[in-house]
Amino acid sequence: MRRFYLPPSECGTEWLWLTDREAHHALHVLRIVRGDSVTVLDGSGGELICQVSELCRDKVGLAVRERRSHPSPPTRVTLIQAIPKAKLIESIIQKATELGAVLVAPLLSERVAMQIDNDGARRKAEKWQWVAIEAIKQCGAPWLPQILPPMTPQQFLACKEPMELSLVASLQPGSRHPRTVVDAFRATHHRAPASVGVWIGPEGDFSPEEIALIEAAGSQPITLGPLVLRVETAAVYCLSILRYELQHPPHESAGLRPGSVPPDARGE
Repeated sequence: MRRFYLPPSECGTEWLWLTDREAHHALHVLRIVRGDSVTVLDGSGGELICQVSELCRDKVGLAVRERRSHPSPPTRVTLIQAIPKAKLIESIIQKATELGAVLVAPLLSERVAMQIDNDGARRKAEKWQWVAIEAIKQCGAPWLPQILPPMTPQQFLACKEPMELSLVASLQPGSRHPRTVVDAFRATHHRAPASVGVWIGPEGDFSPEEIALIEAAGSQPITLGPLVLRVETAAVYCLSILRYELQHPPHESAGLRPGSVPPDARGE
């Protein structure tokens, strides 16, 4: 199915228009024709099944045939990601979108090389937001994550983004497996967290002062195993584990996780 994006403010009627880059993509890349079926995502849980009804030089008219609504994610996952070198942040935003993050906060930590002013930060955020839009079009995710402008850890903490459970990937001794931390939250609150944030440092990791600041704000250190992972690998690793753990709670009656094998079935 060919997918396009329109903001919710443009999806309220039974006749929609694709303009600008979405029209260009439809007309000159996909080369759609009248009568084609397409999907429009509004990034807020709405999925509209449409039929191409009008083709103009710089816009495409769509007739809405069906509306579908998807519930919001049961847990709001935020990725707080120190900006890596080159364009790796774009790949990370793409993967974070596919793995269900609802917010990505690119960080200007002490060991990040990028220097940027307010206008530059705004332009970066707009560019990266389009990376997320292209990602939901590719994978069909009904919810579009918000991409914040680059900011320091101190500035992000000042935003007071709600996070019932906050984790920071760490190489320090005493860090726990993410499953252990999530299970401890469930044991205490008898439910999954409504919001989770995970901090991923840059090449060279966060500085000791930044780790102290992040942990003082309530984040718990988690281990990603004995290997030192690349920044983009660490982000995908953490989001994948959280997606699994939050979607597959422990089996309460048997004390087993879905797909696990009882001890006696292993000959134990």
